[in-house]
Amino acid sequence: AGKAFRKFLPLFDRVLVERCAAETVTKGGIMIPEKSQGKVLQATVVAVGSGARGKDGEIHPVSVKVGEKVLLPEYGGTKIVLEDKDYYLFRDGDILGKYMD
Repeated sequence: AGKAFRKFLPLFDRVLVERCAAETVTKGGIMIPEKSQGKVLQATVVAVGSGARGKDGEIHPVSVKVGEKVLLPEYGGTKIVLEDKDYYLFRDGDILGKYMD
């Protein structure tokens, strides 16, 4: 994945994420068909922009870092395909939260 991001870097307050894989088996061992799987809202940050420029002219850094797990909104984001993998581009303000270890 590192090679793909040398060619693509988000600008301003944009964050590039990779959605986590959907669960295909329940805790009880029942297989879930693809049509019944919900949209995965958890993702891993793979690249971030430098930040947005505020009214005062200063750059406000992005609130997430590469490698963090974040919670995404159900709708939104721009799908990007890099080296046959799907990634999504969100604004920093659109990300709902991040998971703490």
